[in-house]
Amino acid sequence: MTTDAASPDFASLPRVEFAFPGPLRDQLVAAILIGSKTSTTGLVVDYEHEGESLPEVGSRSVVVDSDDRPVAVIEVTDVRVVLLAKVDLAHVVDEGEGHTSVAEWRAAHERFWHSEEMRAALDDPEFTVDDATQAVLERFRLIADLRPGR
Repeated sequence: MTTDAASPDFASLPRVEFAFPGPLRDQLVAAILIGSKTSTTGLVVDYEHEGESLPEVGSRSVVVDSDDRPVAVIEVTDVRVVLLAKVDLAHVVDEGEGHTSVAEWRAAHERFWHSEEMRAALDDPEFTVDDATQAVLERFRLIADLRPGR
């Protein structure tokens, strides 16, 4: 799966960031590039805060790394909005983070969603999730590896 990062097919695509720059983003991007991460979870409140539409099946985005370099193109294959309490194990496993139970996944994601960075991004120092929080479960496939020499 090689392609030219400067390809006009990809230059006009929206950019997508996984987590915040740093070790977690690096881990998630690496998992996308090796094919072990084919799903991700967002929060409806985050989309609303950013004034962004929910992802749509068939839409493509350029994945950026912690240095804001384009490294991959992904295509959305499925989008579901569910209550956080309804996230299923198949989705959890396909996130490619090594979680083997929904409870383990939930604890890790709550640490992220309750972090100072996330609360600052939402402009809500008291932000918290619970079972009734609306989650955006997105599935995607890797279309192109944009790293040089790939």
